[in-house]
Amino acid sequence: MEKTALSTNLRYIFSTPVIISALGYFVDIYDLLLFGIVRIPSLKDLGLRPDIDGTFILNCQMVGLLLGGIFWGVLGDKKGRLSVLFGSILVYSLANIACGFLPYFPKNNLAYIYALLRFIAGIGLAGELGAGITLVSESLPKNLRAIGTSLVAGFGLMGAVVAQLTVELAGGWNISYIIGGILGLLLLFLRISVSESGIYKNVGQQNVSKGNFISFFTNKDRFIRYCKCIAIGLPTWYCIGILAVLANQFAPELGIKEINPGKAIMWAYVGVSVGDFISGFISHALKSRKMAIFYMLVLTIIGVGVLLFSKLNTEKQYYAVCIWLGVSTGYWAMFVTLAAEQFGTNIRNTATTTIPNMVRGCVPLMIIAFDYLKKDFSVILSAGIIGVIVFGLAFYATLSISETHDKDLEFIE
Repeated sequence: MEKTALSTNLRYIFSTPVIISALGYFVDIYDLLLFGIVRIPSLKDLGLRPDIDGTFILNCQMVGLLLGGIFWGVLGDKKGRLSVLFGSILVYSLANIACGFLPYFPKNNLAYIYALLRFIAGIGLAGELGAGITLVSESLPKNLRAIGTSLVAGFGLMGAVVAQLTVELAGGWNISYIIGGILGLLLLFLRISVSESGIYKNVGQQNVSKGNFISFFTNKDRFIRYCKCIAIGLPTWYCIGILAVLANQFAPELGIKEINPGKAIMWAYVGVSVGDFISGFISHALKSRKMAIFYMLVLTIIGVGVLLFSKLNTEKQYYAVCIWLGVSTGYWAMFVTLAAEQFGTNIRNTATTTIPNMVRGCVPLMIIAFDYLKKDFSVILSAGIIGVIVFGLAFYATLSISETHDKDLEFIE
């Protein structure tokens, strides 16, 4: 009987929705983090300013993620999860291929062209994770949801590592963009074998409002749940968007000759991938999403304190702490799974897709605040002030949100 149960569980965990969602998130992360990795070499090669133009282009990509999250979230609830899995990957794959040809574009307004392409890529990239996690959550038995979604995120996040290695081995940043786009188009054909969620099909037969984004703001309880989910995810992109992507800005104050943001991102995502694999099993063992996230938040804030205030003095030490931060912020899978479990089937994809992209969309606000604070404070202290706000919100939201472990997902709002 035990062997039968084990084989049944393995069949669920390694089912087609899980495998295809993991591969999709792998390509998604590859393309999402690629600009952060090639930001400095690509902008220098194009004759643009790495700091000023780089921040503008990154913000455009993040705004694209924010708007795309709303579009794909609503579409996934109205037309099905598969519509997002097909449409989003097509958009960001074509945008990334176009980025690969930027050296051949006219030099006039090249910063705006680059920003537009990253904006379009951001729109496409916004749909992948939410639709994949929603499909997996609705396809697996409730006792296996945490493990299944952790496998999706853990494998998918290795895309950042492969992106960095591809940049180093491909011989050119533009070739890395083209490779990412081609990988997406190849995966598009594999998705033909994926079936729609059975839970979604059941809701589709009911006369109920689906994909109503405004409904998150018209009901007090639902709005609070939505805001708490966003707050829980903020530290993950604080660590990536500030401490990794802008790692080169910390080098002078730490007395380090040079820090490569691409390598900082890569090592952070090595940790994130490990953390996401672990977080699902921690949640499964504790029978709690909340406590798994809480313990990992504690480890994250310790890591941030070490990075900012322990006077690191070598590049390797900085990367080592990036790994630590990656492992501890590896609750990303649990955070998105928690979001999926908080809301009914008729708005679940909208919630699961918009919430992580609202978190990503907060990165420009963090960067703007970071740049503003640097006028009066050091880089270290500016990052610390933002960290206090971000972690304060995350801890409050984690401790006060409702537990969803083993919650039945076949319900509507």
